[in-house]
Amino acid sequence: MSQFLGWIATLPAWLQIVLVIAAFLAVIGLLLFFIEIAPRSGKKYTIVRLAVCVLVPLIAMLLLGSVVWAALIAAVLGALFFYLDYRSKQGAGYLFQLIGFLAPAVILLAIGLIYPTIGTTIQAFQDNRSKGFVGLDNFVWIFTQPYGIRVVVNTIVWVLLVPALSTIFGLAYAAFIDRSRGEKIFKALVFMPMAISFVGASIIWRFVYAAKPADQDQIGLLNQIVVWFGGEPVFWLQNSPWNTFFLIIVLIWIQTGFAMVILSAAIKGVPAEQLEAAELDGTNAWQRFMNVTVPGIRSSLIVVLTTISIASLKVFDIVRTMTAGANETSVIANEMYTQWKGFETGRSAAFAVVLFLLVMPIIIYNARQIKKQREIR
Repeated sequence: MSQFLGWIATLPAWLQIVLVIAAFLAVIGLLLFFIEIAPRSGKKYTIVRLAVCVLVPLIAMLLLGSVVWAALIAAVLGALFFYLDYRSKQGAGYLFQLIGFLAPAVILLAIGLIYPTIGTTIQAFQDNRSKGFVGLDNFVWIFTQPYGIRVVVNTIVWVLLVPALSTIFGLAYAAFIDRSRGEKIFKALVFMPMAISFVGASIIWRFVYAAKPADQDQIGLLNQIVVWFGGEPVFWLQNSPWNTFFLIIVLIWIQTGFAMVILSAAIKGVPAEQLEAAELDGTNAWQRFMNVTVPGIRSSLIVVLTTISIASLKVFDIVRTMTAGANETSVIANEMYTQWKGFETGRSAAFAVVLFLLVMPIIIYNARQIKKQREIR
């Protein structure tokens, strides 16, 4: 394999792209073969499986130059296809298709989520070298040190303010521009921050908040406005606790577009007959909105609130880019990285467990709401 990759590296760039795409298509074709063709019943598919059992070992022998490996591959393929052929005669081919589709997701979940979760939980009860068991010492440190308490409180403030304000602003904007002239343009302007990465948005707002001494020219938009009105420059990102709220504004600016798009689509799904009936009953626009529109988009509101809440709990890029957690602005996700960078793996894992425990109620609530909606349907 290393020789093959080395040979590809010597080829022109355009040819490397072609070969990579061809290899990708070959893998996709192989997956489709095992999922769609191999489990099918019938003489034709049996012949196809037999041909594969012959051709694949030959190709393996040519590529690997080993008869032993070719024989092993032939034996494995033969046993696999014999079993598939036997089961497909009983109409069980769908079972292998199901396994074929679910296996990649299950494997990725096990490798990327379940295993790291178990490993991180174990590390949370160990020392900074992940060797000695220290019990709850890491969690005691978090909730007894003023700095650790501040980190947790900041995270809770984020998750309380960002979802509520983003949803309120997004819902208000969606309701005001619904079916108005230039609706697409107005939506695009508000949704545009979603196209910017968190790091990019943080850099933009860092320039907005930038502060220079009073005797120098201001490069920050806010301070320039303050100076125009005769005020003194303000160091927005250094004044605690207000600096946390100035960081929160950045995420609200980003997530409002997401809330607006989802809720705007939900508003358009509210039956016009219900709104007309409420209007005939003599209700005003506000009453129709609160008593007809909002209940009609309740499921979408839950999705938006839970999605933004989770994003607020794990916010990292904004804090790391703008303040790096200085001046009492750190949050749990940023502190996880800070502790890990300082070789305090136990404390870093403990912060991760705390974050996991904070996320779980939101996920459970969302799952219960989805279950209720299914029961209603």
